[in-house]
Order: sequence, then structure tokens, then C-alpha cells
Amino acid sequence: MPLPKDQKQKVMGQFRRKEGDTGSPEVQIAVLTARINQLNEHLKKNKHDESSRRGLLKMVGQRRRHLAYLGKTNPEKYREVTEKLNLRQTQ
Repeated sequence: MPLPKDQKQKVMGQFRRKEGDTGSPEVQIAVLTARINQLNEHLKKNKHDESSRRGLLKMVGQRRRHLAYLGKTNPEKYREVTEKLNLRQTQ
């Protein structure tokens, strides 16, 4: 269940470093967070959808790895991203 294109563009626009940036850790974390939130809502309605639950867990792990990388390489950006997205800081 991918994000709608306009919603994805909006999220990317808020976190990109420059025009056309799609691969920076900040953008990837923001897009994953939007997808996680969307899937979380889906799973509230469809409690027995185990394949979507597995996909959610994979996305959460991927986001955690991106956050760890960002925390090591750029702690200031890490704090900024976690505050903007209302995520708990682990570092």
C-alpha cells in the first residue's frame, strides 16, 4: 500500500537538502515514517492482516537503521528530524 504521490512529494519537500533529493537519510526517514503511520492505521482496522504487519516491522527496522546512521554522522540533523517527526530519541 504505497503512499499517494502528492503526499510523498509533500513529505520529501519538507526534508530534502536540495531540489531533487530523494536519497538523503532525512528524506528516507520521513517517507518511512509516513508509510509506517499509514500502515498503522490500516492495521487498526484489519487486525488479522499478518503480511502487512510483517511489512510494518520491516519498515520500522529500516527506519531505525537510518536513524542510527544519521545519529552517528550528523547528530544535529538527527535531533532536528526526530523533533519534527515526533520520534523518540535513542541517542
